[in-house]
Amino acid sequence: MAKIKASKGAPYARILGVGGYRPTRVVPNEVILETIDSSDEWIRSRSGIQTRHWASDEETVATMSVEASGKAIADAGIAAGQIGAVIVSTVSHFKQTPAIATEIADRLGTDKAAAFDISAGCAGFGYGLTLAKGLITEGSAEHVLVIGVERLSDLTDLEDRATAFLFGDGAGAVVVGPSNEPAIGPTIWGSEGDKSETIKQTVPWTDYRAGAVDRFPAITQEGQAVFRWAVFEMAKVAQQALDAAGIGADELDVFVPHQANERIIDSMVKTLKLPESVTVARDVRTTGNTSAASIPLAMERLLATGEAKSGDTALVIGFGAGLVYAATVVTLP
Repeated sequence: MAKIKASKGAPYARILGVGGYRPTRVVPNEVILETIDSSDEWIRSRSGIQTRHWASDEETVATMSVEASGKAIADAGIAAGQIGAVIVSTVSHFKQTPAIATEIADRLGTDKAAAFDISAGCAGFGYGLTLAKGLITEGSAEHVLVIGVERLSDLTDLEDRATAFLFGDGAGAVVVGPSNEPAIGPTIWGSEGDKSETIKQTVPWTDYRAGAVDRFPAITQEGQAVFRWAVFEMAKVAQQALDAAGIGADELDVFVPHQANERIIDSMVKTLKLPESVTVARDVRTTGNTSAASIPLAMERLLATGEAKSGDTALVIGFGAGLVYAATVVTLP
């Protein structure tokens, strides 16, 4: 019986570069208030959101991804041809097939890189990062491009008072490559499908096609249930990720949670007992909730503004529809 030769990958993996793209149109709360009965004060106090970005017709899932990825590849100091796999997390690419990752890989000029999409909602970046780490250490790719991208304005019901103000558009990307020392910790991830109804699409596409409903499907959620789950359960997951990486809260430099809601972020900081020295990403204020794109976009902004620096130790956690979650500790590029 023949023996299969073992793969020879890198001993570890790390994030080598990060890039982001925000659409040019900035949408203040005043625009949202044209279609819902609320106030700027209410939106800010409930979510922290002041503005968000909405994509134009030209700013597609593909074009935004290419822009963000080009920056990440340049930041990593490699050529597109060195990318061995492209992983795209999105819920707002409206072609069932082919995967948008294949178009992005081609437009970037990769050398026939493996390319596929994943659907893991707001935890999608963490899922993609975990897959990238595995591909590199297993030996299937030397460099992997992980993209989180959304055009959630296409899935927003502007008359839904509970969600109309939440969502924004954008793309964030990282290049993951080989490392001689640990720089991406163990991932604590999972799902709670019994809570899947708390964040969902209003109706299936087939209902809309059949004329069973006359409104385009949108994202809806049970706000209080999601808030309680995120505050109480995700703080536990974040702590597990710290423990798995062997990192104490006092050793952490940066906290980059999914940018869903600033009240959730504040509650997690308090529960985790993070010291004031830890830089906390609050990109939600001006970018809104961009689902899979929120963590890389927030990471990119922290590095660009100097609030975080290369080599910092960061805890990242994403959580959302499914309900799914993923948390890990990384070294910033």
